[in-house]
Amino acid sequence: MKKITINPVTRANSPFVVEVTVDGGKVVEAKCSVQFFRGFELILRGRDPRDASYLTERVCGICSSAHGTAAAFALEDAAGVRPPHNGNILRNLILGADLLQNHIRHFYLLSLPDYVRGPNLPPFVPGYKKDFRLPSRVNEAMLNNYYEALEIARLAHEMVALFGAKAPFPHSILAGGSTVAPAADVVMNFRSKLQKINDFIANRMIPDAHTLAGVYDDYYSIGGRNADMLVFGIFPRDQYDRERYFPFGAVLDGQLYQVDLQAIREDVSHAWYIGGVGQPGGDYGVAGNLYGKGMQNKQALPDREKQGAYTWVKAPRYKGRAVEGGSLARLWVRGDYRHGVSTMDRIMARVLETQKVGQLMEGWLEELRPGEPVYKPFKIPQKATGVGLTGAMRGPLGHWLRIEKGRIAGYQIITPTAWNMSPRDAGGQPGPMEQALLNTPVADENEPIEISRVVRAFDPCSACATHVIAPGKSLREFIIPV
Repeated sequence: MKKITINPVTRANSPFVVEVTVDGGKVVEAKCSVQFFRGFELILRGRDPRDASYLTERVCGICSSAHGTAAAFALEDAAGVRPPHNGNILRNLILGADLLQNHIRHFYLLSLPDYVRGPNLPPFVPGYKKDFRLPSRVNEAMLNNYYEALEIARLAHEMVALFGAKAPFPHSILAGGSTVAPAADVVMNFRSKLQKINDFIANRMIPDAHTLAGVYDDYYSIGGRNADMLVFGIFPRDQYDRERYFPFGAVLDGQLYQVDLQAIREDVSHAWYIGGVGQPGGDYGVAGNLYGKGMQNKQALPDREKQGAYTWVKAPRYKGRAVEGGSLARLWVRGDYRHGVSTMDRIMARVLETQKVGQLMEGWLEELRPGEPVYKPFKIPQKATGVGLTGAMRGPLGHWLRIEKGRIAGYQIITPTAWNMSPRDAGGQPGPMEQALLNTPVADENEPIEISRVVRAFDPCSACATHVIAPGKSLREFIIPV
């Protein structure tokens, strides 16, 4: 029996640590830990509710538009306002472009180096040296596509900037719609870049993914877990948000159900926060509190010295289950992909979703109405609550807002990382990534590449889960400049 710690998990996010115990050539125990506490909810308290779209984008630089979108949805819910037609389409296009850059980078820059042998130069070294199976000619072709993907992902970010004013952290996503009018020259520029990206996806990315899946087909049986998933819908079909292109859905034991927000609860038994099951800390009702409208009244208080805790990520549960989110979950709910739940299934679903979103964006461009409004003005309510739910690159994202005297009095965020990389709960149930690591075969304990492949298939990004740390002491008080 041997304990293996990968710290940091490179090519993902440096505060992310994976610790596994290997016995008999297989993983028998796994823990995923995020080492930074962030506290964005504390930063937002007392601010103008319109600030949330801009500030929460700083939660993560690679999926900033998703947080801006969720924050916009939450304030629109609280204020009772809907964006005009153009405003909704523009937000879809910005978020879609951001999703494209994320998925392209995930497949080529984060995942592929675990399967493709690169040159003896950074970022390919230092790295694992075993289990590279691709024929040299195929390996070389994929490596060339890896380099091309750098340019293609840059084009996607340029698309974000065209309608979002900048990238990352676009400024034109806000409650009430957007701020950049769809001028003809901007639309043509956007369309030109999108055509290049869609061509790359169809002629490079999709074939590369199928080649990878064929050579490494054993990963369809590695990294598996029960078909328990959660999806918050993404991309509203119209400004009234009555339906989304990727709909809401909960998958339990492979069966599809409607999402019940009241079935979402949180557990901090093994996270560095005060409390545990049934033991509220401050005004934060830990496990057992409901994520309905009352969610905005909750506040987590940190406790870095807590016994038995090993991460800053909390453990949200749906109907008591550890559910995963992301491309595989979204395509499962749509009925587009139900091959299985494994490492290779997660990779394939993300690649296939990239193509679907790119194709949808071509249609959205045709729906823009030049000369029509992109934003609907509204008044900030003095007292209100709102919920903003969307799909983010890695899974379901929720923002809960409470307004008092026209200012943010309470704000809570549940990120995809919290769902996918959650720790054990009070019942000892591991989080989805921890579950997926169990029974993973490890051929060489000195080069556990199998563990890295399982982890990176989730597209992990721990930035969204954590922030603000004081070395050597427990942080109890935050002084936030206004």
